[in-house]
Amino acid sequence: MKIILTGVAGFIGAKTASRLLDEGHEVIGVDNLNDYYDPQLKEDRLNLLSPRKGFRFVKQDVADGEALIGLTAEQSPERFIHLAAQAGVRYSIENPMAYVNANLVGFANVLEACRQNGIPYLVYASSSSVYGNNPQTPFSEHDGVDHPLSLYAASKRANELMAHSYSHLYGMPVTGLRFFTVYGPWGRPDMAPIKFARAIVAGESIPVFNHGNHQRDFTFIDDIVDGVLKVACSAPVDPATGAQPGLDPALSPAPFRIYNIGNGKPVQLMDFIAALEKYLGKKAQLEMLPAQAGDVLDTWADCGDLQRDFGYRPDTSLDEGIQVFVRWFRDYYG
Repeated sequence: MKIILTGVAGFIGAKTASRLLDEGHEVIGVDNLNDYYDPQLKEDRLNLLSPRKGFRFVKQDVADGEALIGLTAEQSPERFIHLAAQAGVRYSIENPMAYVNANLVGFANVLEACRQNGIPYLVYASSSSVYGNNPQTPFSEHDGVDHPLSLYAASKRANELMAHSYSHLYGMPVTGLRFFTVYGPWGRPDMAPIKFARAIVAGESIPVFNHGNHQRDFTFIDDIVDGVLKVACSAPVDPATGAQPGLDPALSPAPFRIYNIGNGKPVQLMDFIAALEKYLGKKAQLEMLPAQAGDVLDTWADCGDLQRDFGYRPDTSLDEGIQVFVRWFRDYYG
């Protein structure tokens, strides 16, 4: 298949593109290579993809609707995988307009590009952040998610609502994927694994918010990408038989679905730090701090729907995943 994949130089995007190429697909990768974090890491990810057969890179911003619609018309892909976004909960407090431009305007442009060009199937990234501080765990797609704690989370929930409206109005098959705390080689340097590893190696203190009383559904990158490919490469989603609007957030008479992609086994933050200490061979210096605005206390994915519909079964333990991550971290950062 020919596939347009946005955010191709990102953490999940680059790994997804690599797996698609492994399976013989043609990938048109789109990214604006912005400087939210060190662009060199993005360039290095791209350098692994660029020589490969079937890959083409297009430097483009999804906020440029005319350019995106034109590229989609020119390529006429069989799938559109939208992973580009302005990420980060805390940065959304400092720079909210970046999220409006990338995540709202950009996603509207993706929907229009798919609608105007008759793309058979759109798969896009949502986030576990949409659940907020839902007291019911594990988090299910069938739970209500109307109280986001950050603009980032609100923008991802807005994407889901926008996608449903297009699916309903135009019959567009659309699937959203709620990612749960992804980690592994080539990860984002603004996320905890690299930030913590750097601090441990340098002998600097790690800020531990909420005094470490968080748990996260840490999910290894390979397991995340396995779920993305299972959803994106299967037939477009059918309408839910007998679904009635408004009665179940996860079901619709439109060809629309939302799935969690996580490990399904939440880990205490302090246990995650302990695993990093184990494989880095050095104790962390911890600075215990109160909870930060916008932080969700706990995350825990119920992946039952994804398992039922696509046979998704994450199989990377935290110990195995951290070992692989630390090996890459030492190699890449020296």
